[in-house]
Amino acid sequence: MAKILMKGNEAIAQAAVSAGCEAFFGYPITPQNELIEYMAKYLAKNNGVFVQAESELAAINMVYGAAGAGARVMTSSSSPGIALKQEGISYCAGAELPVVIVSVSRGGPGLGGILPSQADYNQATRGGGNGDYKVMVLAPNGVQEATELVRKAFELAEKYRNPVMVMADGIIGQMMEPVEINPEPLPPVDRPWAAEGQRGRAQRNVVNSMNLDAYKLEQHNRDLQAKYERMEREDVMYETVQTDDADVLLVAYGTPSRIVKSAIATLREQGIKAGLFRPKTLLPFPSKQLKAAAQGKQFVLVAELSLGQMLVDVKLAIEGTVPVHFYGRTGGVIFEPSEIVDAVKSHRKGD
Repeated sequence: MAKILMKGNEAIAQAAVSAGCEAFFGYPITPQNELIEYMAKYLAKNNGVFVQAESELAAINMVYGAAGAGARVMTSSSSPGIALKQEGISYCAGAELPVVIVSVSRGGPGLGGILPSQADYNQATRGGGNGDYKVMVLAPNGVQEATELVRKAFELAEKYRNPVMVMADGIIGQMMEPVEINPEPLPPVDRPWAAEGQRGRAQRNVVNSMNLDAYKLEQHNRDLQAKYERMEREDVMYETVQTDDADVLLVAYGTPSRIVKSAIATLREQGIKAGLFRPKTLLPFPSKQLKAAAQGKQFVLVAELSLGQMLVDVKLAIEGTVPVHFYGRTGGVIFEPSEIVDAVKSHRKGD
C-alpha cells in the first residue's frame, strides 16, 4: 500500500475508521477540529454513527452509553475539553468500558492558547475524575505512529475493558506527513457484559459505575488495580536510541523526542555520547526499563514542553541512583535542538 500525505488529525480519524470504530461523539475545539470534521464526513460512509454533541460533557456520556451497549467507540478533544470530560471518563473506568479518547494538547492553563504543549501530562496520567481509576495513555511521536497507536488503543481498550487515551501534542495534530494506514478492521470482540437486551439470559445486563456497598466497592477497586498491574506487566511500550554506550541519557516523549534526536546527533558530533529513552506508554510508565537504561550514566536530562510534569515520574523511576535535570518550554513555545545541546553541556562535569 502506497503512503499518503495526510494531516495528523485526519490520519488519526482515518485510522479509527479503518480499525472499525462504530461510533464517534465529540465537540469542536482547536487544535483537533479536523479530526471531528473527518469523522463527520467519513464515519457514516463506513456504516458508523457520528454525533456532534452539544458539549464535551454530553459527548463523553454518549460515549458511555454507546460503549455500554457494546459499540466500538471513540471521542476526541483538546486540553480544556478533556478537562470537562473527566467525570465521564471516571464513570467509563468504573463501569469497565472499552473506549478510546484522543487528546490533542494545547497550551494552558485555562483556555490558554492553541499552540502545542505537553502540559496535560498530569491530566492524562493522574486524571481529573474521582476515585482510584487509571486510564492507559499512549504517546505517539509523529503522524504515522499516531495512526498505529490509535489502532493499538482500540485493541488495548478491548483487552482490558478500560478507557485508553492517545495523547498527541498539537504539532502532531496539525502537521502533514506521509502515512500508511492499516486498512483491515480489527476483528469483532465478544461483549457478554454489554447492555444489548436479554438475549436468552436469565437476567438483563446492567452497566453501572455505582456501588453503594462499601465492601463490594473496595473489592471492585482492588480488581481494577490488579488490571492496572497487568497492564504494566504486559503492555509497557518505549523506545531507546543509542543508549548502550551513552554517558548522558535524555528522556522525552511525543514530538519533542524528535527534536531531542537531532540534539543527540549534534552532541555526538561534538564528542558527547548522548542517548534517548522515549516512553510510548505514559501510563503505565516504563519505570523499570528507564531505571535500567539510566544506570551508569553521568546524569539524566528530561526535556518537555511543560514545566516538568513527566519529570516527577522520571525521578520516581530512577530512585535517586543518577542525577536528574530538566529543560522545558511552555505556553506553546517549542525548544530548538541547540537548546537541548546547551542544556546537556551545562550539566556536564568539567564543561
